[in-house]
Amino acid sequence: MRDSKTKAMAGPRPVVFSGPSGAGKSTLLKKLMKEYDSVFGFSVSHTTRNPRPGEVNGKDYHYVTREAMQKAIDNGEFIENAVFSGNMYGTSKAAVQAVQAKNLICILDIDMQGVRNIKKTDLNPIYVSIQPPSMAVLEKRLRDRKTETEESLQKRLHAAQVDMEFGKEPDIFDVLIINDHLDEAYGQLKEALSKEINMVKKASLSS
Repeated sequence: MRDSKTKAMAGPRPVVFSGPSGAGKSTLLKKLMKEYDSVFGFSVSHTTRNPRPGEVNGKDYHYVTREAMQKAIDNGEFIENAVFSGNMYGTSKAAVQAVQAKNLICILDIDMQGVRNIKKTDLNPIYVSIQPPSMAVLEKRLRDRKTETEESLQKRLHAAQVDMEFGKEPDIFDVLIINDHLDEAYGQLKEALSKEINMVKKASLSS
């Protein structure tokens, strides 16, 4: 029986993804969305940072001013929010509900600060941690991107170390996936979410 907490937001149970930059979260999520495009939906986060080339407002992020975002947070409109590299990021209740209203499993891609915040809410998601096999592998992946200065790379590596320790904490994550080989990691991810995926598929067939 589902507990009363889950009734706060109608629709399929959301899935929270967390893990350090370079662990391969984005690649796994893209595969998942491609295979199950009628099952999953992304909640679009808010941010106060400027759009990067090619990013679209309302699709990649909701780009807002710091004042507007702070006001919405103060009004209790956000499930979680965090500051990263001087910019604010957050997930609004409306963004999650918009996905759930379509009978889709809402995907939330957030950092460990956000995970801790969501633990205090009645969202009741499935928590999935995507981790690299080692710090050495993670460093190579980040260096191969060639998008970081040495200083920002070291900051990311330090954050990743903290993130990896967080991933090992008891009672935080329901599923821990070590992304060493992409296909194996993806298989584990699908298996972990198979119950929810099948429920959404059945619901869409009967509607």
